[in-house]
Amino acid sequence: MTRDAFIPVNEPLLNGNEKKYLNECIDTGGISSEGPFVAKFEQSMAAIAGRRHGIAVCNGTAALEAAVAALELEPGDEILMPAFTIISCAAAIIRRGCVPVLIDSDPITWNMDVTQVAEKITGRTKAIMAVHIYGLPVDMDPVLEIAAKHGLMIIEDAAEMHGQSYKGRPCGSFGDISTFSFYPNKLISTGEGGMILTNDDKLAERCRSLRNLCFQKKRFVHEELGFNFRMTNVQAALGLAQLERIYEFTARKRTMGAMYTELLSGVAGLELPPARTRYAENIYWVYGLVLKDEVLADAEEIMFRLGQKNIGTRPFFWPMHKQPVLNKLGLFVGERYPTAERLSARGFYIPSGLGLTDEQITLSAERVKEVINECLC
Repeated sequence: MTRDAFIPVNEPLLNGNEKKYLNECIDTGGISSEGPFVAKFEQSMAAIAGRRHGIAVCNGTAALEAAVAALELEPGDEILMPAFTIISCAAAIIRRGCVPVLIDSDPITWNMDVTQVAEKITGRTKAIMAVHIYGLPVDMDPVLEIAAKHGLMIIEDAAEMHGQSYKGRPCGSFGDISTFSFYPNKLISTGEGGMILTNDDKLAERCRSLRNLCFQKKRFVHEELGFNFRMTNVQAALGLAQLERIYEFTARKRTMGAMYTELLSGVAGLELPPARTRYAENIYWVYGLVLKDEVLADAEEIMFRLGQKNIGTRPFFWPMHKQPVLNKLGLFVGERYPTAERLSARGFYIPSGLGLTDEQITLSAERVKEVINECLC
């Protein structure tokens, strides 16, 4: 690597059994959703999370869509969710005819502030969508307690939490229904892909039906409109090869995070992600940075300057209450979530993919220091 080579924000690691399994798909002609790798991948993901059922789908958004639809909620029912997350979470709720109700973020972990959940519950609240953000899980015990008290279901979005745990229990094991994403920047990647996990036999059966157009015993006769959310055997082959190395990957991510923290500790103007909380050790799915007030630039400007120095970056999520498309629907107008707003304006992440070398980490950190020092008051 030359010092002027561009360092991408993510580069997956595909040097395990990926080629072997993909060649098997090609050699056998098993490329459709009916190939054997799909069931193997489902079973392996479920086993890692301690779940009875895994339902593979074509992407993480599809997993959320099917999960929400499977709960058979009524139009107007409310689902609590974080203000700071990807729009797929709100979209799945809205497309079901339900109403998303937002919770602001914890400024340290960037997850939903669980101390604000109880005050948002109304007679229409039916579920809580707990979304684990960037490297640390939601503090689940208070969420589970509130859900049990009010008879609420939990939708757990563990898209970014492959291999992570909360108090020793795997993320993806807490929801009545839980979802994962296998986008290329995730620890386990299938290019595009997602998974639904549950212990509920009825929910699992319903999710399998929803992902496959709700076919009945008599083919091409449908009593309900479903989706074509099937995962291909090719995707699953990639996923299974990746999943074989999940613990190697999580260990590498934590090593990368620790290295960044050592290199960037003491840099004025930066808030670094915590290495751990009382309930989890950071998995550093991405290495995020938040600019303190003494930095005379927002995240967009810092990212532009890093790009000029050949360092790839990506902005933090834009909060739900500031999404133009949701405001046009009459949602969240006039609502304020100060922590989510600050994170979205002042936060971004730097190269974090599993393909990143130690040399690239060192150079990325060096460039971050240079840019931040240029922008301090």
